[in-house]
Amino acid sequence: MELSVSDLAVSLGNRRVLDHITAAFRPGRVTAILGANGSGKSTLVKTLAGLLDADAGHVKLGTRPIARIEPRERARLIGYLPQDPIVHWNLAVRDLVALGRLPHRSPFAGASQADAMAIGAALAATDAHHLADRGADQLSGGERARVLLARVLAGEPQWLLADEPLASLDPVHQLGLLDQLRALAADGMGVVIVLHDLIQAARAADDVLLLKQGEVVAFGPAAEALAHQPLREAFGVEVMIVPDEQGRLLPVPIGRTK
Repeated sequence: MELSVSDLAVSLGNRRVLDHITAAFRPGRVTAILGANGSGKSTLVKTLAGLLDADAGHVKLGTRPIARIEPRERARLIGYLPQDPIVHWNLAVRDLVALGRLPHRSPFAGASQADAMAIGAALAATDAHHLADRGADQLSGGERARVLLARVLAGEPQWLLADEPLASLDPVHQLGLLDQLRALAADGMGVVIVLHDLIQAARAADDVLLLKQGEVVAFGPAAEALAHQPLREAFGVEVMIVPDEQGRLLPVPIGRTK
């Protein structure tokens, strides 16, 4: 099912943060949302997840408005990883990841074999299996980021929405996570991630949505959205487009526009 927005407008307080946003995100693809600080990236992801109400326009999953999907069902369909997730309880990592299975359980029901398999798969996918018995308060920032992503993946959502999931990771785990997101998309999941790095977006994303001051600058295949003119408009930078070893076109920033 597509996750789509049509003529979307969102305000925070008295400030209009997003305006006239129209885009259709497709399952089986990785879509990166990029833009300068304050361009509305996090607000858009929260609205896609059903956590913020729109002033105007629609957010739909398939043909169903997000606002009309019961929260428990929505939690099974859409997994959301915020920019700065907080761990409120000092649980063992395995138990923390198990919280991602709650939307799939009946009230007061114990863990099933399917739950155990999903938790194990999520820990393996995020290279966090060796952390399973460690307390959440014993994790580094990067380890905590991987564990909280595992919690989302344990829910086996159809859509993964992640706000800057690479921010706390070292380069090796950044590359590993991007590979994992592409693998999830290849298996049919829809993946929408907020990124800051143009080269990472070019390597990982099938599609790119560029925002500037709450409006769409470009939306489409990564090679088209990450071209000279859209990046000038969105970021005020000049780029040099170079191919990598696999032939993907990478935009390398070389200076500010004059």
